[in-house]
Amino acid sequence: MSRSLWTSVEIEGATNAQTDGRKWRASGVSIDSRKVQPKDIFIAFRGTRVDGHCYVADAFDKGAAAAIVERKIDGLSEESPILIVANVQKALVQIACLARKRSEAKFVAVTGSVGKTSSKNLLAKALAQFDSVHATIGNLNNHIGAPLSLARLNGSSRFAVFELGMNNTGEIAYLSNLIRPKVALITNVHGVHLEQLKTERAIAEAKAEIFNGLSENGSVVLNQDNPWIDFLKSRAEKRGIKNIITFGEDKKSDLQLLEWQPGKGKSFVKIQLKNETHQYVLSETGKHRALNSVGVLAVVHALGLDIQHAAKCFKSITTPVGRGGQKNINLTTEETFCLVDESYNASPVAMTSAFSVLKSMKPGPGGRKIIVIGDMLELGNDARKLHAELIDDLLAAKPDIVFTVGKLMFELHKLLPIEVFGAHGAESIDVADQIANLIRAGDLVLVKGSLGTNMAPIITAINSKGIENTNSSELNGGNE
Repeated sequence: MSRSLWTSVEIEGATNAQTDGRKWRASGVSIDSRKVQPKDIFIAFRGTRVDGHCYVADAFDKGAAAAIVERKIDGLSEESPILIVANVQKALVQIACLARKRSEAKFVAVTGSVGKTSSKNLLAKALAQFDSVHATIGNLNNHIGAPLSLARLNGSSRFAVFELGMNNTGEIAYLSNLIRPKVALITNVHGVHLEQLKTERAIAEAKAEIFNGLSENGSVVLNQDNPWIDFLKSRAEKRGIKNIITFGEDKKSDLQLLEWQPGKGKSFVKIQLKNETHQYVLSETGKHRALNSVGVLAVVHALGLDIQHAAKCFKSITTPVGRGGQKNINLTTEETFCLVDESYNASPVAMTSAFSVLKSMKPGPGGRKIIVIGDMLELGNDARKLHAELIDDLLAAKPDIVFTVGKLMFELHKLLPIEVFGAHGAESIDVADQIANLIRAGDLVLVKGSLGTNMAPIITAINSKGIENTNSSELNGGNE
């Protein structure tokens, strides 16, 4: 880096830590000793399973510039700078607050029941068409991840995009007040946290907390197609927010999706803004992905930027692992099958979207549509019912074989017609080899389930079918 991210003076001042006064400079911040890079500040968190204080020496061995801890660490070199604080979580937040205070970037916060990670990634790409962007890496979107991402913010970034997640009320309000965005995007509201919040209204209330930290004269971007649009608008208006921009297929939308045409590994999208139409190519499949892109362009518009210029990057984006990427895997030098990897996350609306994508796709010559689905988690008392209710959308995708995983998905398994009956496994490992051995040339295979259901063994088994040094082509599509 041309400039250090943090100096010892800045960190000591922000955290009021006990230190020996040794001077140093840091170029990064880490809370995982395994991922420490040279010149990082290592913050020793105490987790439920691992205490970071046990790995401070390892962090210094990897070149850490300093370590923030809650107690003295024995056995360290005298040359190792240690900052002792009462609470490392509080220290991280204090650093994050200083990063926010010193930054002149335009901040955007993104939340929603589904699509927030995809929208955050797409928005970061779009804003990069104009200037430097800092964005949440992966899904560092909770009370630790968001401050960590903010603490890593370089002063030279002109845009900062943060994903805000939650499992309960109050969490997004806290993060929004920390980030203080100029623009806040809510992708949608659906029943995906019912185990904790019980009702969709409670989820909508929790998502609306993103308005709490909105900067003066800030803007909110809302999904006009979502049933909770009027509720969210009213919550924004009650907070005195005047700049409300909507997107969706509904004619009331400020940015309206006029047309969506799926292609092979891409979509052709046409939108309207203030009686002007714009067209672009999106290297992802599925109408829900197209709607995500319209929401992203609504944010670009809220920032006063050219949406047509921003959309140029949409034709060459990539999808993170497990979030809907389509991969052609070579069985031989001439025969392939296609894997749609949706193994990272799942909810009823996300499942329906994935089935819709699969419905628009065709297997190769002699191939079949194979669907492998695992439990959707955090759905509360109606979980079994919500799994069973997927049956119509599942069958509408016209699968040839369906495999299910988990005790909740067994409710759907019992409803499957005999002609598409595959097998059911209590765990993914129970059916992984059976699925992999079944695959033949031309097959189109969708794998989807919540992260906690652990569909990874199935993905590993399927990938093992590929020949060595395969020249796979990576396309895009899917849900989150």
